[in-house]
Amino acid sequence: MASPGLERVWGAWLDQALVDLKRLQLNRKLLSINSSVHSARDGCNKLRGENVGSLENVETFEALGPWDRETVDMTVSQSDFIEWLGGDASTERVCVDYGKSNDYPSSESTSAKFNHSLRLFSGNDYLGLSAHPSVRLAAARAALECGMGPRGAALICGYTYHHRRLESALAELKHTEECLLCPTGFAANMAVMTALSSVLKGTLSAKKGAFAIFSDSLNHASIIDGVRLAQKTGYAEVYQYRHSDMVHLEKLLLECKLQRKVVVTDSLFSMDGDFAPMTELASLRQKYNFLLVVDDAHGTLVCGENGGGVAEAFGVEHDVDIYVGTLSKAFGCHGGFIATSRKWKEWIQSRGRSFIFSTALPIPVVTAAYAAIVVARDEKWRQRVLWERVRQLSAGIGVDLVSPIAPIIIGSADEAVSASRELLQAGFHVLAIRPPTVPEGSSRLRITLSSSHTEADVGALLDALPSWIKERAKTRPSLSISSSCRWQPSVVTERLGLLEPSSSRGSKQYNTEAGSSRL
Repeated sequence: MASPGLERVWGAWLDQALVDLKRLQLNRKLLSINSSVHSARDGCNKLRGENVGSLENVETFEALGPWDRETVDMTVSQSDFIEWLGGDASTERVCVDYGKSNDYPSSESTSAKFNHSLRLFSGNDYLGLSAHPSVRLAAARAALECGMGPRGAALICGYTYHHRRLESALAELKHTEECLLCPTGFAANMAVMTALSSVLKGTLSAKKGAFAIFSDSLNHASIIDGVRLAQKTGYAEVYQYRHSDMVHLEKLLLECKLQRKVVVTDSLFSMDGDFAPMTELASLRQKYNFLLVVDDAHGTLVCGENGGGVAEAFGVEHDVDIYVGTLSKAFGCHGGFIATSRKWKEWIQSRGRSFIFSTALPIPVVTAAYAAIVVARDEKWRQRVLWERVRQLSAGIGVDLVSPIAPIIIGSADEAVSASRELLQAGFHVLAIRPPTVPEGSSRLRITLSSSHTEADVGALLDALPSWIKERAKTRPSLSISSSCRWQPSVVTERLGLLEPSSSRGSKQYNTEAGSSRL
């Protein structure tokens, strides 16, 4: 919910910018087409009979199925296994050595090469939806009916009824007016940042001058790159605040003399597994009238009773102005999206270059993501099981984990690679994360959990973890994780007899060595 001050600052600018855009005939509209006579007939019937974003019934289940094993069990060839052990253990190369033949080999001819089984604890398929029968069927049916769909940018010919339906469903999930699909989550962040810094020279909106961006020091690379591009326009002044440090952020906000301000943050940080202090960010937004942009890539479908994400979980979803998300993690598919107001969508689709100049997502991917929303809604037990695995791993290693992302800080890169190899030899795929992905001296094992993992899977991983790694997990430097900012589904807290999840976080400073305040 926008405050009167925010409306005066950003609302007035956006209104004027949209007027300027239309006057210059630079506004772009999305017009959906249908990819075939058959799909056109079906699409028109659906549009007449129901809301575009309504969730249709698909087959769902009450427990894990054999397909769930496909998301956590993998095989690797002998050559790759040897290369991992003797080479770079953090390389994500898992491929089949088919030799020089162009013919696809039979399962009999390759079975001997796939003689190393691994349990995957490094992916982002949090709900195990990538292999779900309904998700697969949706993609297969769409491919048979439409192929890949029109191959063009969304503003030209790539935008279909299927894309519009998914956008409406995502807007409903995030409780926003509108949504805009992007080719990737990376492209979505770039589109937001470049659109915010886009200036229509010689117009009234351009006379408002520069604005300021405040970015968390541990934000994802796509945010960082987007912010850097915005800075290069000369219209964005950029500040970096220490990770989740609201005292430092407020200090920078007070010192900044520019009227228009943007704060951008991940909601759930991918390498540290901690939440942004959403309630404090919401309070600061009301006080300083900044635009709040939240990348909810790792939180959507994972957090919130309705799967709406981290802001929903902490009760501040209406304090977020622009959500960025991805379809490649808990959705188990591919692509990105921006959920926001109608006005901001119109501006971003007209000025966000990574959206404008990219080919639209293929129809099978779009319909699979739509099916994933349906499955996640109807199979709520998947979210519960995921968080039960978090509790199990947390108890097993003696660390108070707050999310399905469990970093074990090792320290040196060599030690982290060695630890990863030990687990690989034990049959577990857990990669070493090293600089420049994380700061020097903070190399780590990044364990990620999925609802497809069983209690036995996590138990086996705990048994395989060498004692020195467990001790390192308990004594590691506290880089960012704070147990005071946590959330779990109500059904889990009730079952475990826990206190209600707290939605507050103290103003303690974190990661005080995380670089300078100015990018």
